[in-house]
Amino acid sequence: MQAVVEPHTRREPVLGPRRRARQAPPTELDGAEADLLLAVGRGDRDRALPDLYRRYERRLFGLGIRLLGDAGLAEELVQETFLRVWRTANRFDPARGTAAAFILSIARRLAIDLWRRPSSRPMQSPPETVADVDETIDKLLLQLAVRDALDSLPPAHREVLELSYHADLTQPEVASRLGIPVGTVKSRAYHALRAFRRAVDQRGIDG
Repeated sequence: MQAVVEPHTRREPVLGPRRRARQAPPTELDGAEADLLLAVGRGDRDRALPDLYRRYERRLFGLGIRLLGDAGLAEELVQETFLRVWRTANRFDPARGTAAAFILSIARRLAIDLWRRPSSRPMQSPPETVADVDETIDKLLLQLAVRDALDSLPPAHREVLELSYHADLTQPEVASRLGIPVGTVKSRAYHALRAFRRAVDQRGIDG
């Protein structure tokens, strides 16, 4: 909801103006994960596969919890995703897409299969189509990637962004809430936003 302000009063947002959606170029993270996935395809299950697992476990588990509402099914989604990654990594071509896209496409198909199980949903759940679930999965993956990007920031920087984004506070209001000078808020916001945008680009999020 748009904030109501008095005439001639201009709110100064912490985050600054929104940027137009764009396609991020390949990043160092993309290259590192592509190397790991290629190594898995060559049979490296001792180093490369566990490394990829650590990078994606939380995001995939979060997807399973939010979509299926059951920790057991969420864990099954994680395990089955990486079993298929292990079996199909030799098909990965970095010229056709990122490692993240490869892994998440596997997870998306498995999540839909799990959702289709009658035992995966309460009897009272409203009927949904596969298209509805696919759209829900895309939204959940985006939310989880944004959350992951925020969590990668230092706590002091993350706090400034969250107060601005979730609480819709101005810089003076953030300063008052945290008990710090406005200049400190501006400095933290500047560095936090730069770091957040880098983290967002690394996770392939447009916007």
